[in-house]
Amino acid sequence: MTRPLLQKTLLGLALAACAIPSFAQGSVANWPDKPIKWIVPFPPGGAMDAIARTLGEVAGRKLGQPFVIENRAGAGGNIGADAVAKSPADGYTLMITSIGMATNGALYNKLSYDPIKDFAPVSLLAVVPNILVAGAKQGDVKNVKDLIAKAKQSPDALTYASAGNGTSIHLAGASFTSLTGVKMLHVPYRGSGPAITDLLGGQVDFMFDSITSARPHIEAGKLRAIAITTKTRSPSLPDVPTVAEAGVAGYEVSPWFATFMPAGTPAPIVAKLGQTLNEAMNDPEVKKRFSAIGAEPIGSTPQALAAHLKTETDRWTKLIKESNIKVD
Repeated sequence: MTRPLLQKTLLGLALAACAIPSFAQGSVANWPDKPIKWIVPFPPGGAMDAIARTLGEVAGRKLGQPFVIENRAGAGGNIGADAVAKSPADGYTLMITSIGMATNGALYNKLSYDPIKDFAPVSLLAVVPNILVAGAKQGDVKNVKDLIAKAKQSPDALTYASAGNGTSIHLAGASFTSLTGVKMLHVPYRGSGPAITDLLGGQVDFMFDSITSARPHIEAGKLRAIAITTKTRSPSLPDVPTVAEAGVAGYEVSPWFATFMPAGTPAPIVAKLGQTLNEAMNDPEVKKRFSAIGAEPIGSTPQALAAHLKTETDRWTKLIKESNIKVD
């Protein structure tokens, strides 16, 4: 290649390289200019789905583009997470997820994605407390101390239901037995619905259920609320003490929901989306809908979510290994 031709080629490559950032910057500046896909890795109807639809509606109005909710359920949230991890990092795909983002790495032998490396944290969204509830037949258990005393009197005689192995409901129970030293038999179900049905029917004794599905039965007098799993009391049931308050020092299980985008999504887009979602959580309409399902809005920066995910991953990985918890 002659020198003039080489210089011309290098000049063309340089101009092309300069054009790439210019195009990217333009894309960021115009974001969003089309609908945004919000993947929910669980079926419609649950707290996660409700949170995404509520925030998506309000955030969509603020950004001038609709959020299109797509439910991709299966494998404890792994199918939806894999889809997001493999999506283009162009700012038009995001995912709502929960504590599974911190636990699935320890629960499954092999994941098709890396929960930390393959995602860009955007913001924490909300906490939906779990609540320890007793079936109608447990008339002699009025509080946490009663439960501990009864469990120690008859090891493995009492049962507690969950929505499945490795769910936040199961982990709430495993954390309780670990901290108190009691032995209760864990009975996993395929979802909260059938677990609650058997709890109401007296086939199982206790359950650490989501406040979303448990509250109607508590208010109807069919279940007894014993304690909330979060660090502070729930505004939805302010008279119910926390587990720690009731005597189990250090106990806290705060089922959280957060949103992530594919790794490599431009930081300005991540920041803009996070700011928009945080603003949406202060909207009176959002607060009203969250309250109806027992959700407590929190919000955060991307950096705070990244730190939270690491802390939660370390914590739950330790408990899962110590308790030898495996998925169904």
